[in-house]
Amino acid sequence: MTVDGKITTKNFTPVDFTSREDKMHLLRQRALGDAVLIGHSTLKQDNVRLGLPHPELREARIARGQSPYPLRVIVSNEGLIDSRLKIFQSDISPIVIFSTLRMPPRHQKLLRQKATLHLSDAPSVDLAWMLEQLRGEYGIRAVACEGGATLFRALLEEDLVDQLNLTIAPYMFGGADAPTLTGLSKDFFPRSIRCSLMDMRTVGEECFLTYRIKHRR
Repeated sequence: MTVDGKITTKNFTPVDFTSREDKMHLLRQRALGDAVLIGHSTLKQDNVRLGLPHPELREARIARGQSPYPLRVIVSNEGLIDSRLKIFQSDISPIVIFSTLRMPPRHQKLLRQKATLHLSDAPSVDLAWMLEQLRGEYGIRAVACEGGATLFRALLEEDLVDQLNLTIAPYMFGGADAPTLTGLSKDFFPRSIRCSLMDMRTVGEECFLTYRIKHRR
């Protein structure tokens, strides 16, 4: 995020204001997860495959007993997911979609050809239930969430985040319409969320922070 806490512009453009080291840092964190999780809006905006383009990251995963690529997981309450996105053009790892019965039948038909669907009859995806399914059905123990802010905030509100990896980039955007780490909502959390600093390092003009999220008791 920028020095003033913005994670993207007011137009929600893909992040291009961080360094090559930050982008590599993202890939290293992605490589540590058994699964990589992304919200539909962020997936649509960034149109990413969620792969690991560097062979050494895949080799390290194999050495740890993991698959070469993490399981790719998409969350969407409405399910209006375009099956032509880049993620569906790559078969590097299975894709799992958690959505609701609000997903139109046409989308269900197209997406079932490319992914495994888990659809609930609730108005929105139960994130705790989603993580239980990932653990029980797919053996997932560690999930790397890459956003966006709405999904991250929802996970925080449910006390489902263990660790935050944060890069501070040397820019300031200003304005109220560019989202912060927890989105555009003006509402406070029900309670303050405490963080404990685990690691801090600087590379060039960027600061890389790792926080442990303190869970409610």
